[in-house]
Amino acid sequence: MASVEFETIEHDMTNLATASPYFNRELSWLEFNRRVLEEAMDERHPLLERVKFLSIFSTNLDEFFMIRVAGLKQQVAAGVVSRSLDGMTPAEQLAAIRRAVIPLVEQHRACWLDDVRPKLCQQGIHVLDYHELTPEQRAKCAEYFEREVFPVLTPLAIDPAHPFPHISNLSLNLAVVINDPEEGELFARVKVPAVLPRFVPIEGGHCDTPDDVPPERRHCFTWLEQVITANVSSLFPGEEIVECYLFRITRNADMEIEEEEADDLLRVIEEGVRQRRFGAVVRLQVQYDMPERVRNLLLNHLKLTPDDVYEMRGPLGLSDLVQLMKIDRPDLKDPPFYPILPAPLQHARSTEELFAAIRQHDILLHHPFHSFQPLVALIQAAAEDPNVLAIKQTLYRVGSNSPIVKALMHAREQDKQVTVLVELKARFDEENNIIWAKQLERAGVHVVYGLVGLKTHAKLALIVRREHDGLRRYVHLGTGNYNATTARIYTDLGLLTARTDIAADVSELFNHLTGFSRQRRYRKLLVAPVSMRECLAELIEREIAHAQAGRPAHLIFKCNSIVDKKMIDLLYRASQAGVTIELIVRGICCLRPGVPGLSERITVRSIVGRFLEHSRIYYFGNNGNPDIYLGSADLMERNLDRRVETLFPVESPGLKEEIRHLLDVYMRDTSRARLLMPDGSYARARPRDGEEPFDSQAFLSRDNMTPR
Repeated sequence: MASVEFETIEHDMTNLATASPYFNRELSWLEFNRRVLEEAMDERHPLLERVKFLSIFSTNLDEFFMIRVAGLKQQVAAGVVSRSLDGMTPAEQLAAIRRAVIPLVEQHRACWLDDVRPKLCQQGIHVLDYHELTPEQRAKCAEYFEREVFPVLTPLAIDPAHPFPHISNLSLNLAVVINDPEEGELFARVKVPAVLPRFVPIEGGHCDTPDDVPPERRHCFTWLEQVITANVSSLFPGEEIVECYLFRITRNADMEIEEEEADDLLRVIEEGVRQRRFGAVVRLQVQYDMPERVRNLLLNHLKLTPDDVYEMRGPLGLSDLVQLMKIDRPDLKDPPFYPILPAPLQHARSTEELFAAIRQHDILLHHPFHSFQPLVALIQAAAEDPNVLAIKQTLYRVGSNSPIVKALMHAREQDKQVTVLVELKARFDEENNIIWAKQLERAGVHVVYGLVGLKTHAKLALIVRREHDGLRRYVHLGTGNYNATTARIYTDLGLLTARTDIAADVSELFNHLTGFSRQRRYRKLLVAPVSMRECLAELIEREIAHAQAGRPAHLIFKCNSIVDKKMIDLLYRASQAGVTIELIVRGICCLRPGVPGLSERITVRSIVGRFLEHSRIYYFGNNGNPDIYLGSADLMERNLDRRVETLFPVESPGLKEEIRHLLDVYMRDTSRARLLMPDGSYARARPRDGEEPFDSQAFLSRDNMTPR
């Protein structure tokens, strides 16, 4: 393993000794989003990739307010004073979140306004404010407004005869101040239509572009809301427009579902999605120059307090920056990436060869470095193969135009028995999943919606096939969703196997999901909520026993989040017993590492880069005979106690070695890794003197970057 060092940060261990042994979940998540922002600020990324990270930061923060902040505000309104893991009340957490968010947002704005935007101009991509346009460009914008924008707009007055209009979640809006000769000061709202491009292309005039940028690579845009503002008087003929200010609101988007009372879960979820747009407002974003009287008007009508207002420099809603990624400038993007086939499948050209390869030995898939196509091909082959009798699969987030879902519907057309568990409660994918569920049902697929009170987050597919020696079951288990789009940008692991013990477990788990079962233990799978917590605890206790007996003891966990108090306390006890614990946690981590007497043998790394780290790996050293589990679960109470999750073993010696090598690659990272400090800050990894930075994702991508 390459040597790694980290930025030196001084810590007051005296204060740490008296601090809470846990970090706050919400503040830890904000630290993750800070790491996303750092990627936008990192000049090693191509320029449009930095724009992408700016967009991701903004989208992440929107969802954080819609779910986490909304939940805390509900608790405050209900008078809840119970404390979080680190000892804060809901009100105290809201105050801490605001203190953390304000400077973070300003960093985000500065990155766009003062760094990325000017650099885009140098590359011939101009995102101009309206006042920067030439008279000729403004004339073109006026023509565009009359032709494309004006017919779509609907001005809404705000007065005793016109109640304050409904403001859609995350919509951009203009607060228009009018000076009427008879009525005095009036207010109106104009919604910026989301059906139109946010970035209005500018033709004609002059953009100050360096001469070495050829004309075909030059692009010029201005903001749609600024075009509307400049021409807003046409919506109010005969009135004097005094001022026009942009604002944006965020609503509570977390649905409460009483499944026990729901006789039709599909209908309940549909209604919940419709009601989401009427959720309570939790945040008001305004531009910094909005005067107090206009701000107070919005606060009063939206039933908010000044602490719910976030002033911002520049445009609002910068999640829309992702639209700039459509610009055809490959020189400003990451090099093309071409997933490859895993070696055992490279020569599987026919259906029989595909099944034979899986029969021969377990196959590990590592997306996005390995193509998602083998999974699609497997379901498609099963749909066509006359020897296949049944297909069962879980679907959590499948995306739009899903080839997997189409293959499942085709399988039913071929008279296969097809059962699909569609998780309707996959947050922000409910509408998409409702559409797929209805289409699957119309195709004759047996669609179920899982267990009451539990989300089904496990990633499972089962194919039953008649062969010369009887029925055989083929299984795919994964850490990620059956989503062809995210499989290109998320790192996930999957296992293709025909092992009878694992296949029997998967069959029994599907029977549990579709029927009645009180099964507590499985042959190989760890299943939440029935056995996973207990089994993980037993495996950690085994490492503790090894350490206490003087034997090597080692834990390496790679996951998205560590929040569960019982698991954190168990890891603390393992550290105190002498177990070496290396954690790779992309997002939230409530465990405080490196505290003497508590967690000095625990390190926590986070890797944020081109791909979203999403795979979960649980490695137990076991005195040189390691056990390795992969799966869908993070160390969170919800995953262990309130979801159907699976962890599955990797038992092939060759695949075990491959996973161990993969973990070593992540531990070597001195390019995209940060180490969590005892005080909650993160320090960037740095190579030692004379060493080159090591980028784990670039290393894993090496075979995928050759031109095709």
